[in-house]
Formats: sequence, structure tokens, C-alpha cells
Amino acid sequence: MAETLSVYEREPPVNGRSLDIRERLLRSGAPAVSDAELVAAILGSGNRHMEVRTLAAHILGKCDFSAGIPDITTLTDISGLGQAQACRISAALELGKRFYGIRDRRIASPADAWHLVRHFADRKQERFLCCTLNGAHDVLAVRIITLGLANRTIVHPREVFAEAVADRACAILVAHNHPSGRLEPSREDEDITERIRNAGELLGIPLLDHLIFSQDGYASMMEQGLLKSPGL
Repeated sequence: MAETLSVYEREPPVNGRSLDIRERLLRSGAPAVSDAELVAAILGSGNRHMEVRTLAAHILGKCDFSAGIPDITTLTDISGLGQAQACRISAALELGKRFYGIRDRRIASPADAWHLVRHFADRKQERFLCCTLNGAHDVLAVRIITLGLANRTIVHPREVFAEAVADRACAILVAHNHPSGRLEPSREDEDITERIRNAGELLGIPLLDHLIFSQDGYASMMEQGLLKSPGL
């Protein structure tokens, strides 16, 4: 019976000593290791039949990651990959997509914007977000501008547009979560939206929409007629 080996398995000696994957990650950073080694680092260990590097290479050979993130069923169907490890891989890929896989995603509707920020909906405090866009409405970046209280957040237009100017954005879209789940815009929401819209007009960076969102849905101030916008 094969031994279950971990990412501490040794590679061939380098400069007189061996480096495991974690040591290489710490020394040189993630870009310096291979795809299989990154998967091995996520897995943590192999199984009774395959050491971790072999299992990682096996996973890469079975999954076409260029076609998108494989679902849990696809991962658990891979021989030798348990449910816990499949969940670990799926979670790591999804987290990377949410925070770093946003560039070049095009926003053509409020629903597109909601899907971009929806993962912030479970936060217990309000977060005011700004999505900067290029001229084709491709996403340049999504940033948290301010962190508020349980039921309100305070934001100033200068904080919103500081990063938009740095990004050379052609337009912006803002959004904030309502931890209560209620999607009705407050009077304060309407006031800050108008202030941001006016500032955007002066800077030549129009505000396209302001979303109020929860895990289950969103309210678009543009669609509700509460924001004069050039539209998405």
C-alpha cells in the first residue's frame, strides 16, 4: 500500500538541498511554480494510491480549466480525488475568479453588475463598491471604497473618483449591499447617488448605475428612474 505523501515531499536537490513546494512558494512566489505544483499546494496531500504531485498532474489532465471552473461533480468524478479535496480546489478557483478574474468582463446590464459584486452580499456591514469601466464597458477594477455600519455607510465622491481617475476609467458603476436584505433605496442613497453623478459630469466620467443588492437580488437606481444615466 502506497504511503499518503504531502506537499512536504522533496524535490531533487537545489544548491545542495531539497526544496518542497511550500518552501518554493515562500522563496520565489506563486509565479515560479508549475500549475501542477499549485494544485498540489491546494490539495495538501495525496492518497493511498497517488502521491500529491501525481494526483495534481492527473487532475490537470482530466479537467479543461480553459473552459471555466469545473463543477464539484466533475472534480469528484476524477479517480483518486475525494470530496474534501474537490471542494478545496473549487473554492480556491472561485475565490480567485471573484477577486482577480474580473478584468475584461463586460457590463451590459444591471444583472451583469450584480453577478460581479454579489459575493459581497453576505457581509454583516455595508460595503460601498466602485466598478471602473473602459469605453466598451469592460471592467477595469472593482474596489471597496468604504466600509460602513450594519445599516449605513458614508462615502464621499472624491473617494469614488480617486481610483477611477487613476484607472483612466471612461465610466463607473457603484453598488452597496444591504445586510438587512431590503432593496429599497433610502433617501441617503438617493442623495449620495446624485452627488456622485454630479461629480462624474464635471470629471467626464459618468455614473452609469447604482445598485443596492443582497444575495437574492438587486435594485437598480437607473432602472427605477432615480438616476439620470447614459445607460449601460
